[in-house]
Amino acid sequence: MTAIDLKKYGIKVETVHRNSSVPVLYEIGLRKEAGTAISDVGALLVYSGEKTGRSPKDKRIVRNPESEKNIDWGDINIGLDEHTYMVNHERAIDYLNICERLFVVDAFAGWDPKYRLKVRIICTRAYHSLFMQNMLIMPTAEELENFGEPDYVIFNAGGFPANMYTSEMTSKTSVDVHLERQEIVILGTQYAGEMKKGIFGVMNYLMPLEGVLPMHCSANVGDKGDVTILFGLSGTGKTTLSADPKRKLIGDDEHCWTDEGTFNIEGGCYAKAINLSAENEPDIFNAIRFGTVLENVVYDKQTREVDYTDTSITQNTRASYPIEFIDNIQMPCIAGHPKHIIFLTCDAFGVLPPVSKLTPEQASYHFISGYTAKVAGTEMGVTEPQATFSACFGAAFMMWHPNRYAELLAEKIKKHQVTAWLVNTGWTGGPHGVGSRIKLKYTRAMIDAIHHGDFDKVAFKEDAAFGFRIPESCPGVPAEVLSPKNTWKDKNAFEDTKSKLIGLFNENFKKFEAGVNKDIIAAGPKV
Repeated sequence: MTAIDLKKYGIKVETVHRNSSVPVLYEIGLRKEAGTAISDVGALLVYSGEKTGRSPKDKRIVRNPESEKNIDWGDINIGLDEHTYMVNHERAIDYLNICERLFVVDAFAGWDPKYRLKVRIICTRAYHSLFMQNMLIMPTAEELENFGEPDYVIFNAGGFPANMYTSEMTSKTSVDVHLERQEIVILGTQYAGEMKKGIFGVMNYLMPLEGVLPMHCSANVGDKGDVTILFGLSGTGKTTLSADPKRKLIGDDEHCWTDEGTFNIEGGCYAKAINLSAENEPDIFNAIRFGTVLENVVYDKQTREVDYTDTSITQNTRASYPIEFIDNIQMPCIAGHPKHIIFLTCDAFGVLPPVSKLTPEQASYHFISGYTAKVAGTEMGVTEPQATFSACFGAAFMMWHPNRYAELLAEKIKKHQVTAWLVNTGWTGGPHGVGSRIKLKYTRAMIDAIHHGDFDKVAFKEDAAFGFRIPESCPGVPAEVLSPKNTWKDKNAFEDTKSKLIGLFNENFKKFEAGVNKDIIAAGPKV
């Protein structure tokens, strides 16, 4: 236990565990935290309590003259006044002070030393400490000795609620970011992902100030140093497709693109565990071992074997592990400029082609749109797919207007002559309920073809409405699969559904038009 004095924060607790070893955190967690156990393969089984996912409606950013003009205020970036922030800050400190012990994680966000942030986490649970030691980049003994003052501090008092009667509080949960004080305060949620995404949000604010593009994406690199970046919302295959036996993983979720190349922000992975199996996702399955945190999973009380199909606690079961637990990785997690950018979408309408090539302007348009479609649930006879648009494929974490990120992307695509692709991992032969999901082996074959340059030698056909270009052949994929209309029995239904999807794209884009470059607007689909 490295000594650390927290008195400068008004914290007087004597027992503080700083950057503790994994066995020490296991011991404390098992002895002191309800619901903690060890799985049959040695992972730490933890329970986050009432909140089993992020609380985006409870996130606040303190309004301050210095940063106010840069932030895209609205439903995602909700403002908070200084006084209310200080009330919450005081409440967090008071709670931390009544705890028997505290944990401190001092570590880095960002593998590139030029851009990395020194982050300090102050928290009350061994689970949270181990989680952030997995997710951040841990310092060497020498780096820890010379760590100095952190750039950002997270006060995680999530075991204690916010006061609902405090102005601007909408619930007992509050996650407050103060860019000028360089702090984050967490109240009323013990879901560990709030800390991870809190830091990502800060990087999303800071990096554009340095001409760096922060990205919610996965990334991998080939033998020749060719980097591919994969953007995609939940359920599109971002994590699955980035784990490619022929390429080294740079990271699965958060990256930056600088003038020198790309780097991973994180030191670990936070993978969805729902329906996890050794057959479908061997890399993730094999990463679950001593040192991995398994969050909100259901397990056999006798054998401690996890049932990944059981979602009775939450659909959002998770595994957090250091990136070294994956075999085929780029270490350190830094590489050159991307050669390819792939936007993944799971189109449940069955309209978008499984692979198409985009111009730089179309790439910016699809980046700002951030489209996927969720499959209807079982409730109340909903049968139609629901379109979901999340700007920059991560609207919840972006502090600037989407155009700021889109212009950085367009500029870098042009400067480094990057090829952009739209890959649909969703439905073919009709919408959900009629058609079927595109086979994973076909999607992998298309991504292989992108990497091998196979599409350089084939003919393309331009789609009249969307303007993207569809390859007419691909090794390992039947030619008829490449053109969506060919796979539908009812061609009129295809055209109607396509018109409907175009309408949804156009309707969604209206809210960005005022702040977006004209060439990007012109690159959208037309009926």
